[in-house]
Amino acid sequence: MNKKASNLLKALLILLCAVLLVVGIYVVYVLISFSRLPDNTTLEIKNNQSKTMKSGVEYTAVTFNTAFGAYSTDFSFFMDTADWKDGTHTVGKYGKAIDRVHVIENVESQAAVLRDIAADFILLQEVDTDATRSYHIDMATYFEATFPFMNSTFAVNYHSAWLNYPILDPHGIANAGLLTMSRFNVESAERVSYPIASDFSKFFDLDRCFTIERIPVEGGKTLVLINSHMSAYDEGGVIRQKQLELLSSFIAEEYNKGNWVIIGGDFNHALGEEYLDAYPSEQVVPVWAKVLDDSDLPSHFSIVKPENDMEEATCRSADTPYIEGYNYTTIIDGFIVSDNVEATATIYHTGYENSDHQPVILTFTLK
Repeated sequence: MNKKASNLLKALLILLCAVLLVVGIYVVYVLISFSRLPDNTTLEIKNNQSKTMKSGVEYTAVTFNTAFGAYSTDFSFFMDTADWKDGTHTVGKYGKAIDRVHVIENVESQAAVLRDIAADFILLQEVDTDATRSYHIDMATYFEATFPFMNSTFAVNYHSAWLNYPILDPHGIANAGLLTMSRFNVESAERVSYPIASDFSKFFDLDRCFTIERIPVEGGKTLVLINSHMSAYDEGGVIRQKQLELLSSFIAEEYNKGNWVIIGGDFNHALGEEYLDAYPSEQVVPVWAKVLDDSDLPSHFSIVKPENDMEEATCRSADTPYIEGYNYTTIIDGFIVSDNVEATATIYHTGYENSDHQPVILTFTLK
């Protein structure tokens, strides 16, 4: 080997060692930075209201996954994949919102939708407070300011170290969670941790949880209002099954105490087998689309099927920008209620303009 070739080989080896060192340091950083949030923690109730609920009176609630303000119709997400009926396979593009302007426009549009719905209770998921992916816009503070006549509780369920992927558009640092707002007095609020994956995927998934608000009702009883967001990237649905078992155990116990129970949120399950392939699409049913129906719930609980469920879905695939009739859509957002709650539901049409989810409105009466 001549001297020039030898020097080139040395330079390449030095470069390779440098790259491996950087990667090693980054992996150690991610491992050291990871920690689960404490379980069963008390949540601060901001701006608590004094009004008390009554049985026999009609109220409304809305659940809406705000998708960290990123998901306009032209957005696709790097962790989403899909198989198409023509045999092609697609993978999402972006690690964070397209730009800051998109986030601002989406959050303002979401607030306008929520103002139009004018619900008594608002349950939001994927609300960022300080995250690279949403250009550090504090969505929670924005929504709280939009509804100064409502109290609020916030529970963190995503607090990641810097995720340097995709390489050219890194997801970065994330701080996000569940925001619940109410026009009525909340006696106490709590965050409960869901089981999560134990393998390396835990570094990319959320620190899943559900929140509990205990809302006094005239006469001495209590409405237990739960905001829930189950795991999404869970091949085989093993983790989601464990999460469902925990939630089911809790709500059964609360019902047996004589309380009214309402669970709203993003369940990351098709909320009925009929929704697996109910809507026009050029994509095949994805492997993550596992079914949750009434048979999976404890006695005295049922899913509230939206009245317009054959016309509207609540979630669209995000491996490509949204085109109606092409992306896979299904119903994964909604409400579960105990049988002492009389309820109907409706999906609010947004055309996925500001999120990859559409809101679901619950109209209910405490029997």
